[in-house]
Amino acid sequence: MTNQAWALRGGFGIDRLMREERPVRAPGFGEARVRVEWVSLNRRDLLLVEGVYNPRQVLPIIPCSDGAGIVEAVGEGCARVKAGDRVAVHFLSGWIAGAPDMARLSSALGGPGGDGTLQQTIVISEQALVRLPEAISTQAAATLPCAALTAWSAVVEHGGVKPGSCVVTQGAGGVSLFAVQFARMLGARVIATTSSDAKAARLRELGAAHVVNDRTEADWARRARDLAGGGVDLIVEVRGADTLDASVRLVRPGGTIALIGVLSGAKASINLPLVVMRQVRLQGVTCGHRENFEAMLRAIEAHGIDPVISHRFAFAEAREAFRCMAGNDHLGKIVIDMAGA
Repeated sequence: MTNQAWALRGGFGIDRLMREERPVRAPGFGEARVRVEWVSLNRRDLLLVEGVYNPRQVLPIIPCSDGAGIVEAVGEGCARVKAGDRVAVHFLSGWIAGAPDMARLSSALGGPGGDGTLQQTIVISEQALVRLPEAISTQAAATLPCAALTAWSAVVEHGGVKPGSCVVTQGAGGVSLFAVQFARMLGARVIATTSSDAKAARLRELGAAHVVNDRTEADWARRARDLAGGGVDLIVEVRGADTLDASVRLVRPGGTIALIGVLSGAKASINLPLVVMRQVRLQGVTCGHRENFEAMLRAIEAHGIDPVISHRFAFAEAREAFRCMAGNDHLGKIVIDMAGA
């Protein structure tokens, strides 16, 4: 019995992803072996494969942080899961609850925390697994560990969003789409930005009250501020260098900027006196812990939230899935069907 996997070896780049067979390992004490049914891609996974995320990453490594499937076997001492359970894998496998620290943040799968989910079976601590409600399929669940939990942390845990709040989201990436859905779930009014008319239509379908075209609007922040009227309570900031100063000027006094992405650059120039005088809260967000993941699953089940899935690829087409992400040819999550691996 072998474990089919895609591993990055011999250097970085999508063409360096190699399909290989590995032996299936029996779970040890406190571990479970999961038959992975679906995997989803995040921008982080692409950056890792390209050598941007961590140029010193030790190779070979199996990429991808997100996956869901069925528990095949458990080792001695397992109490949280049993064979047959439907589960999702928690991205930060060592962060169960509480505040982050370096050890917890270094437990990210498909990176510093070791091999990721792009394999037929994964053996992992049962503490890194969450059981799925009946209403959530393994395909949907595979989209949740990184993008959805990051959005949940930004909107629910750090953003203080409540009915009547005003939330601004940027773009139509995975985190932003989930942020729109969670903010609407809480009764907030959402103003979204995008440069695409097609994506604008989808954002409205998800519940955005207004969509600002940040390519054709010379001052998108002013336009968003005018639409907000009473001020913006939370900005889900995913772009970084090019937009952070505008976000500082847009958010209301005492409001929060949830800094998640640095798509436009890692170093930004911002108006620090404005941050101080308005008591703006600049909150970095790196995913979340397992207890938040479990709370998010309950909310998704209760409110019937459906992840937006853009493209589906077969296991043999993993390279094509990464190329799809690299080409920005998607609106929503890219998922890989691990069946028949």
